Amino acid sequence: MLTDCSLSITAGRMAGLVGPNGAGKTTLLSLITGMLAPSSGSIQVAGGQPAVDAGQLARVGFVAQHAPVYVGMSIADHLRLGAHLNPSWDMAIGRLGLDLKQKAGRLSGGQRAQLALTMALAKQPALLVLDESAAALDPLARRQFMADLAQAAAERNLSVLLSSHLIEDLERVCDYMIVLAARRVQIAGPVPELLAAHRPAGVQEMVLGYLGRAAASDPRTGVAR
Repeated sequence: MLTDCSLSITAGRMAGLVGPNGAGKTTLLSLITGMLAPSSGSIQVAGGQPAVDAGQLARVGFVAQHAPVYVGMSIADHLRLGAHLNPSWDMAIGRLGLDLKQKAGRLSGGQRAQLALTMALAKQPALLVLDESAAALDPLARRQFMADLAQAAAERNLSVLLSSHLIEDLERVCDYMIVLAARRVQIAGPVPELLAAHRPAGVQEMVLGYLGRAAASDPRTGVAR
């Protein structure tokens, strides 16, 4: 659930979303991807209204937590399914450096994440949304995933919204930061502007400061205001 949530992000940004469990991140991502409709207020994403406009599904790519894939299907099967379901599918993106005959269930965590990211990018979306998609990967695989994501975003001028508890990952690749806590947006803006307004704190110190203050003022925590 979100309360008084106002947010506007210009196209082409690589935005990081951070907040504690129960802050409303999943609700926000569900609204953006059209899995939920707002009970009040309005939302517009990539020129359309999620859960209302029929063509909105093609404009937004989504990589869920743990990068889910169909374990019984081969990589080639995944790519054929993607091409069948998406009229703007770009097969050139779907050329992975993996054995196309290999079953997805036999891939490593990093390879599954690579496949899920490739599937989302091949839709040629205007916005790519990722929900803790690399959190379960080992440090090396996570670094490679983030590098692939940043490269794809730069090459395609893609707007990205990346939700993660790992602030250092967001700091490495994002040029826009959103801190969501106590069901409200605590702060949002371009990273250089936020850092300039919060010197000498770095990104991590700034984010943790907002999270701490929000927790102290949230009546659900039982902490006095």
